[in-house]
Amino acid sequence: MPGTDLFTPLTFRNGVRARNRVVVAPMTNLQSHADGSLSDDELRWLALRAEGGFGVVETCAAHVALDGQGWEGELGIFDDRLLPGLTRLAGTLRNRGAVGLVQIFHGGARAPAKLIGGRPFSASEIEGDPEQPRAATSADIERVIAQFRDAAVRAHRAGFEGVELHGAHGYLLCQFLSALNRRDDAYGGASFENRARLLREATRAVRAAVPASFVVGVRISPEDFGNAKGLDLDESLTLASWLADDGIDFLHISLWDSSANTKKRPEEHAIPLFRRALPAEVPLLVAGGVWTREQAESLVARGADAVALGRAAIANPDWPAHAEDPVWQPRRPPLTTDELRERGLNDGFIQYMRRWKGFVSDATAG
Repeated sequence: MPGTDLFTPLTFRNGVRARNRVVVAPMTNLQSHADGSLSDDELRWLALRAEGGFGVVETCAAHVALDGQGWEGELGIFDDRLLPGLTRLAGTLRNRGAVGLVQIFHGGARAPAKLIGGRPFSASEIEGDPEQPRAATSADIERVIAQFRDAAVRAHRAGFEGVELHGAHGYLLCQFLSALNRRDDAYGGASFENRARLLREATRAVRAAVPASFVVGVRISPEDFGNAKGLDLDESLTLASWLADDGIDFLHISLWDSSANTKKRPEEHAIPLFRRALPAEVPLLVAGGVWTREQAESLVARGADAVALGRAAIANPDWPAHAEDPVWQPRRPPLTTDELRERGLNDGFIQYMRRWKGFVSDATAG
C-alpha cells in the first residue's frame, strides 16, 4: 500500500498483526537437546531477536515426526512431551513483542538413516542417493499429513501465533513438488496437480485443525537451487494461487539471492510475479541474502510485504532497532567466537556457521 515501509505493522490474512515487517528467517542452529526438546541456548538465541525488535520470529525447522528429523540438535514438535519447552519459547517471544511462528517440516530423503534409525522415505526412490530413500507408501502419506496437523495443534496449544509449513529446500514436501517425483498415483508423476497434492492436503489439514486466529503459512523455493531440484517457476506460481485457495495467511519465498531475477525469466523478478499470483490480503514474505535496510526496502518496493533475514539476523540480533536509523550499517562477518556467543550462539551453532566461508573469525575478540 502507498507509504508502506519496513516499520509499519504487518497484517496477516487472518488479521494477526506484527509490529513491523522484519522477520527472523527459520535457521538451522543445532541448539536443541538430543530428544528434540528446547534448550536454554536456543531460547536465548530466539529471545535476543525478539528483544531486538523483529516483528516476527520463526523457529528453526521443527520435525513433525521422529523419522523426519534432518540433523542433530533439531527442535522437535512431534510429541506432547515437548510442550513444556515449546510453551516456554512461545511465551518468551510473545512477552518480548514478537509474533512467534514454528516452522514445521519433515526431512523425507534428507533425514539421515543413522539419525532416524531406518531407511528414509521420499516421493519416490532416489537412485544414487547414499541414504537409499524408499518411495512413500499410502500409509506414510496419510500419517505424515496427520503429523503436520498434529504439530500445528501442538504449536497452538503451546501459545505460538502460527506455523509455517516448510515446502522449500528439498525437504519432504518439496520432494513431492519436484518433477523428479516419479510416482504413478495421485501424489506424483507428470501432473503438477498430483505432485502438489501432499503439500495442499497437509496445509488444508492444518488449516482445519486450528482456529482462524492462528496463522498458517507456507515456505517454498520458486525454482531449482541447491537441494531444491525439479522445480519450475510457473508451477510455483500456480502453487501460490492454489495455496491461497487452501487458506494460507502468508506465503514465504526463499530466493537465496533476492537481488537476482528469475532463471526461467531473466528479465523478471520473482516478487512481482508472486505478488500478482496471490490475493492482495495474503502477505508475501521474501528471504534472500538481505543485509541492509536499503536492500530490504528495495524488496518492499517491488511488492514484498515483509523481509526475512538469515545471516544478517545472526550477526545483528537487534537489526530492526538500529535500522530505523537510515545511516546505520549492520555488522558483517567475520565475527569472532566471543562476538557470536554474545549474540546467542552456542559452540555447536558457531561450529555450524564455519560452513559459511568467512563468517567465523578465529581472531581473539577485543
